[in-house]
Amino acid sequence: MSRKLRIPALAVVLSALSYTPISGNPAGYPSLSAFLGFSAKIRAAAAPDRPGIYFLAGSLSAFEGLSRIVLKPFAEKVNGRIGRYRLGVWPYEKRAPAHPRYANPKGFIEVMPENFATRVSEHFTLGEFVTKDQREVWPKYVVLDQRLLDKLELTIAELSSRGLPVSGLHVMSGFRSPRYNARGVGAGGRSAVSRHQYGDAADVYPDGDRDGRMDDLNRDGRVDLKDARILADAADAVEHKNPDLAGGIGLYPATSAHGPMVHIDARGKRARWPSDWGQR
Repeated sequence: MSRKLRIPALAVVLSALSYTPISGNPAGYPSLSAFLGFSAKIRAAAAPDRPGIYFLAGSLSAFEGLSRIVLKPFAEKVNGRIGRYRLGVWPYEKRAPAHPRYANPKGFIEVMPENFATRVSEHFTLGEFVTKDQREVWPKYVVLDQRLLDKLELTIAELSSRGLPVSGLHVMSGFRSPRYNARGVGAGGRSAVSRHQYGDAADVYPDGDRDGRMDDLNRDGRVDLKDARILADAADAVEHKNPDLAGGIGLYPATSAHGPMVHIDARGKRARWPSDWGQR
């Protein structure tokens, strides 16, 4: 679902300043960053209106190619689903959350085949963050926070500034619906309050040659946790430079199912695991 919004460039600027993140809680970005993010690479933002994705048309070059995403309200989820798409129940849906950051999402982005490839930032598309289940069910619904996109884009830029230009980050896991997340909850597994359910977390790795595993960032001929630490360190540097993007950074070694990867989120509070990853 997409259509052209033919509105004057000035109107785009004025309305953009009051936009919220793509979904989730307001990020509190100042001025132009309310739309473009600290990275200036965000390509979509949410606004209240009829659900869908609308492409902005205006003469202001700063907004060229940007789109406006209208969320489907959280209240439209009934008995754990919207239509045929099963989402499940959020951790604090039936009781007060332990902290505001665990409040229910404000709404969902409706995803159809025709908007699956919509660019939500310079390096990322909407479809990369969809839960990896119910492949034949449309429409799908996803929660995606602008702060996560901003943090990922700045991490790519940080790697480039260190002489490690990467073409992007492969999103192994983005948004996970509570129903999907629950499958892996348990000792040594997923958290029942995983940030993936709130759209501000992703498990990622650079994969320039598209071989399905992390690039050999330190060029030692092996792909291992040393390469993951380079990515994690870049994300950590982004947080130091942009405290508003504070969140979790976790290192995961290779398994039989995947290579090493890094969890990055923008939960609003610093978290690191394992606790000694920065010391190795």
